[in-house]
Amino acid sequence: MSLIGDGLDKAVQQAFTRPAPKHAGPQMRYLVKQLGGTKAVAQMLRISQRTVERYVKGQIKKPRPDLAARMEREVKRRWQPQIRAKAKAKAASTGGIIIDTRARLGYTAPIGTTDQDRIRHLTIALPPLYASRLFDAQDAGAGDAHLQQIAAEALKEVYFQDGGRRAGSLEEVRFTDIEHLEFDL
Repeated sequence: MSLIGDGLDKAVQQAFTRPAPKHAGPQMRYLVKQLGGTKAVAQMLRISQRTVERYVKGQIKKPRPDLAARMEREVKRRWQPQIRAKAKAKAASTGGIIIDTRARLGYTAPIGTTDQDRIRHLTIALPPLYASRLFDAQDAGAGDAHLQQIAAEALKEVYFQDGGRRAGSLEEVRFTDIEHLEFDL
């Protein structure tokens, strides 16, 4: 996944009403139920179908660390889809999304302005339009570069241009060297 995509997923997961299964057996049974069979789960997790069956039956209880991480990620990705959809819809229509980042930010502007990139720590509420664009791009399978571009456009409008009240001649915002990034709904 990607840094921004993972941050969006974590923000949506805060809306969950029940915790996702934590142990290997329940996680594997949930994935088998969601994907409709052990073969599909085995292909997704890149393990044998027999191994999936053994987890489901409780014959194997402790997965190796890399498999445990993949199982947890896939379970959380599918957990409570209706709650996830409601949280995304609310952020995209009325609530917006809050971005908290420490990254190198700069911009392209006319000659004579101070457009030097520098590390900034920002916590900013982005309007619903940008929450919608971020979630739509993520759902469409956009890569980190595209999500980062959308976030940069949002920061340009909200932080640098203050909704059109200043820096009207700003052309492009650079959002790079991300040290920290979190989203909140």
